[in-house]
Amino acid sequence: MRVLIVEDDPLLADGLAVGLRLHGMNAELVGSCGDARHALAAGAFDAMVLDIMLPDGSGLDLLRDLRTQGERCPILLLTALDETRDRIVGLDRGADDYLGKPFDLDELAARLRAIGRRGEGRAAPAIMAAGLVLDPERHAVARDGTTIDVTRREFAVLRALAERPGVIRSRAQLEERLYGWQEDVESNAIEVHIHNLRQKLGRELIETVRGLGYRLKDV
Repeated sequence: MRVLIVEDDPLLADGLAVGLRLHGMNAELVGSCGDARHALAAGAFDAMVLDIMLPDGSGLDLLRDLRTQGERCPILLLTALDETRDRIVGLDRGADDYLGKPFDLDELAARLRAIGRRGEGRAAPAIMAAGLVLDPERHAVARDGTTIDVTRREFAVLRALAERPGVIRSRAQLEERLYGWQEDVESNAIEVHIHNLRQKLGRELIETVRGLGYRLKDV
């Protein structure tokens, strides 16, 4: 998952990013409402972790504005304001979930996976496509009951393809799943990951559509 963290406490934000990356998520950090808007304009995210008390405004106002503008990114409010009334207001403003501080990182990751599933329109934890079973929690891939070892970034590429079998994903779209919006992109990273996945899964599963990108065979 590509997750945007909107948190102005540097220590907490860094801890969140490191922890979510250990859960296999591509976590990116911003510290204000304005920076959050710029990040969303620069690319799509699978989920957002949003603090309420930010230096340039309220996360609740940002949430309301984003929903009014049609932003559909699943949003989890993570805040010290954890009274019942605070949770009601946050959810009614358009949040998909609400978690108070202090919190358990494993629970946060699980909640993000849950709202991510809903955002993708599926209920089951596993992603099943083209004879493959992908487990986002364990970053495991199985084919015909046999587990196949893949790296974190290989899993990210495969997941992007498996979410919509038969649909072409451009190189830029796949790079967006691997890299943060402020990171330098390795020139041939996608080609290397596709090559490695074909070696592990079989060359027939991932098709190259010349000049457009890649797609997972829809079977």
